[in-house]
Amino acid sequence: MAGQARYPQAAIVSELAGFTVGVTADRRRNELAGLLERRGARVVIAPALRIVPLADNAGLRAATRACLDTPPDVVIANTGIGMRGWLEAAEGWGLAEPLRAVLSKAYLVARGPKARGAIRAAGLREQWSPASESCDEVLDHLRDRGTAGQVVVMQLHGEEQPQFCAALAAQGARVIQVPVYRWAPAADPAPLHRLVDLVAGRLVDAVTFTSAPAVCALLRAAGHSGDRLLDALRTDVLAACVGPVTAAPLRAHGVPVVTPKRARLGALVRTLVDELPRRATTLRVGNHELTLRGHATLVDGELRPLAPAPMAVLRALAAAPGRVLSRAALLRALPRGADEHAVEMAVARLRAGLGSPGLVQTVVKRGYRLPVD
Repeated sequence: MAGQARYPQAAIVSELAGFTVGVTADRRRNELAGLLERRGARVVIAPALRIVPLADNAGLRAATRACLDTPPDVVIANTGIGMRGWLEAAEGWGLAEPLRAVLSKAYLVARGPKARGAIRAAGLREQWSPASESCDEVLDHLRDRGTAGQVVVMQLHGEEQPQFCAALAAQGARVIQVPVYRWAPAADPAPLHRLVDLVAGRLVDAVTFTSAPAVCALLRAAGHSGDRLLDALRTDVLAACVGPVTAAPLRAHGVPVVTPKRARLGALVRTLVDELPRRATTLRVGNHELTLRGHATLVDGELRPLAPAPMAVLRALAAAPGRVLSRAALLRALPRGADEHAVEMAVARLRAGLGSPGLVQTVVKRGYRLPVD
């Protein structure tokens, strides 16, 4: 199903009915897609990256042995999957209990709730977590606490963090980096490139991100379309991130981002449930109420899916309620290469899709309008 639109089973109108949401997660993509679909959304799955366990675990084993030989004073757990993978690898080497013993005596920092959950599942307890889940806050906390002469273990989250480790070393700490996995490109890049086109063309209403590397992967995949992608994310397409760390690369590009209060998939979906309907346009047209939702329109509460061309015409008319728009003006809303005959066809399909021809009026020799009260 990767890269293909998935439709909800039920035809009833629900919170996200009519909206299309892109999912860039890989490992939990089906879980997130299922949560969105149960609320009526159309979902486009396009994994940006995948997590790959290190094929050669010599580095992980050496880092584990270094922790046992020189018990750490501070351990920073960055991710839940990383902490679980580390302890599972140690189990395979017969080192799980010695590792738990040294970790239990260290000052454990859990960067986020997933890392905290992995720590507690191992029978350990974290001493502190940053409210922002950011590495900068962790660094400030350790600077205030003091790390001179201490051994600080850093469980990496897919890539090295040279600046963070250099800052710790500048404070006088000896840093041991623990590599558990790495980020790799998606096995099939086609869905991600298709998502770039859909976002740039405003054919999705929101894109979800569960990691900062996934954001960077989408921006890289955009290539020459990067400006169009960012322009869409700054205006018409909602960027929804699971937490502030994930959102940081987008905010650095001036993209407004919504994040839930808790870094959970369910909370991320609830944020979309709150935000997307709020962004919809509602008009009173004649005796009917029209609400424009992504790829569909609610006509007096009934969901009416529309093809891209009729929807583009309706959006153009709704942006100028009551005004007459010429065929030439509406042509600009359609894909390049269309002609005025395509406008007439789109209007005809729009009227049929709305189920009430009178919702779109023809003004002879001038164009079309929505008779808005």
